[in-house]
Amino acid sequence: MPTSTLYDTLGQNYRRYRQPDPRIHDAIAHSLGDSRTLVNVGAGAGSYEPSDKLVVAVEPSRVMIRQRPQGGAPAVQASAMALPFRDGAFDASLAVLTIHHWPDWQRGIQELRRVASERVVIVTWDPAHSGFWLTDYFLDVLRADRESFPTLPQIGRELGAMTVRNVPVPHDCSDGFLGAYWRRPEAFLSDGVRAAISTFSKVGDVAEAVQRLRQDLQCGEWQRRNAGIMDLSELDLGYRILIGEPTIRRSTIA
Repeated sequence: MPTSTLYDTLGQNYRRYRQPDPRIHDAIAHSLGDSRTLVNVGAGAGSYEPSDKLVVAVEPSRVMIRQRPQGGAPAVQASAMALPFRDGAFDASLAVLTIHHWPDWQRGIQELRRVASERVVIVTWDPAHSGFWLTDYFLDVLRADRESFPTLPQIGRELGAMTVRNVPVPHDCSDGFLGAYWRRPEAFLSDGVRAAISTFSKVGDVAEAVQRLRQDLQCGEWQRRNAGIMDLSELDLGYRILIGEPTIRRSTIA
């Protein structure tokens, strides 16, 4: 399913469940460094766009663009694989949990490199990670993500030399992506929560798994099996920030 079509459906109530988390925001801002201009590709409703930079957003879904805040960065409806900007038009390019939706992610990364003069920042998930307790109930979710997300070595072959930073997920993360509820299992009982997580759109009917999770929460089985994580304030679930140099900078140095 094309990304624009996917998020025309998933994006109906996206902002209700997907509020940017300030700790992840700070980690991304740190990775962007002192760049002044930025293109945010696959920008969605505008999460994690820094207020201290000149930002242009690129988003294929009109539904998502309509949910962007008034007075926010201007948005262009376009594809990541064909960014409508000249070479080196921005200091930095950013892509947050989006490259796994791109029909040709290799071409998309090439475009991120082409339009940035200083750095490329990609937030993604590492398929080599083992997942977390969610797969006890929704095993197909892990399978779907491992099929969708490119591996870090694959990304490195397109991005070149890159810095990899871990993004631990806070226990009270306000951005409702898949790993956000690792210490709040009851959230996955909500149709609205699951509808705001793209992976659930790929795994079909999950009613039986939801019922099994509900029963385990009610009888205390989930709590017994996962007692070890309940005192943790954050957890490494495989989310990573990748920082690379763009094509234009490499050619200038050479």
